[in-house]
Amino acid sequence: MWYVYLIQSQKDKQWYTGCTNDLRKRLVEHNTNKSESTKGKGPFDLIYYEACISKTDAFRRERYLENGWGGKWLKKVKTLSE
Repeated sequence: MWYVYLIQSQKDKQWYTGCTNDLRKRLVEHNTNKSESTKGKGPFDLIYYEACISKTDAFRRERYLENGWGGKWLKKVKTLSE
């Protein structure tokens, strides 16, 4: 199982998306500065995640969520959950 996830920095409120096959481990990596893409920007809260059957599907979904309609959809979902 692969996961697409959205985390938010508690420091600057920025959102970051990613893919992993071990979501718990990846969140620990983000929160302990072991991820180059988010180093020094944490701590992070997990905002959203989806399970995908394959790595290909997960990366395709990540690209969608990072751009255009996917980003708008994520903002709408986050607003509804608050």
